[in-house]
Amino acid sequence: MTPNKLSSNRLPLNNPTSVAPVALITGITGQDGSYLTELLLDKGYIVHGIVRRSSTTARNRLDKLFYDGDVHEKRLFLHYADLDDSTTIRRILISSRPDELYHLAGQSHVGASFEIPETTCRFTAMGTLKLLEIIRDLDKQPKLLHISSSEIFGRPDTSPQNESTPMRPVTPYGVAKTFATQMVTLYRNSFDLFACNAICYNHESPRRGESFVTRKITRAAAAISQGKQDSLSLGSLDGRRDWGFAPDYVEAMWRMLQQPDADDFVLATGKDHSVRDFLDAAFQTVGLDWEKYVQQDARYMRRSEGAQLVGDPSKAAANLDWTATTQLPELAKIMVQADLDALK
Repeated sequence: MTPNKLSSNRLPLNNPTSVAPVALITGITGQDGSYLTELLLDKGYIVHGIVRRSSTTARNRLDKLFYDGDVHEKRLFLHYADLDDSTTIRRILISSRPDELYHLAGQSHVGASFEIPETTCRFTAMGTLKLLEIIRDLDKQPKLLHISSSEIFGRPDTSPQNESTPMRPVTPYGVAKTFATQMVTLYRNSFDLFACNAICYNHESPRRGESFVTRKITRAAAAISQGKQDSLSLGSLDGRRDWGFAPDYVEAMWRMLQQPDADDFVLATGKDHSVRDFLDAAFQTVGLDWEKYVQQDARYMRRSEGAQLVGDPSKAAANLDWTATTQLPELAKIMVQADLDALK
């Protein structure tokens, strides 16, 4: 079988005598999905993943698993479906019978949500509602984790934010995530589903998409240091974010579904930094002064920007025994080094 061939959606039921837990991941080919897949496989899970059909079959973040003959189509199975394809998703859930469902898929680029607001709401908001409706009707209802976002808070009056902070989104993405987050809470309370929201603050890695500002910065730092790029154009340098490391965050997602009761948790480092701070850390890794290479471009300015977004992870620390262990300087260094390795 070729490495990029996906499994049939017509699956046999899992062996009821199997002791291996079964997980299903939407958005499995994304940054978080790929790290979560590796984590779950290491913990002995059978993992099923839903992949959006597209014109390309490249799944770069999962390539090493495709080439592992002991994993692909033995413990890892991928299936085509879009988030608005309720019939196919229902079929996959009925056949795979997961114990845990990690809902990570959706249009996740905040800036792009202004250009494609309908698509953002269709997949991020309504896709989550459709998934909840399917789970509600299943005989075997999996524990659900929905990945929410700090963008639900928009421009909060208080900082840091916790699980009780009012939701005041200021972007189409934030509005869509607010709808999805509140629906998960509603279905948990109304239909007794084990459904959780992981309210994630920005978390990055070398697997972050190249359209995100952190990856733009680290790729540019690497390329400029190698003489392959002359400059970098960015929008506002004043925006502040709570930036963490994605592998830390997927560990917390897993821990949330191991709790006796479903609940929502803020996942964050508890420290905020500006884009300038990230530039400093990234360019210092290659011994360069970013101010000599970076220019601001009005095309990249957001129409509406969240402010003072820094999370209070104390509830996760107390209940999940979880803290974000990787801080911004180390995060930027990890990402720049990976981009340097890729250039070589």
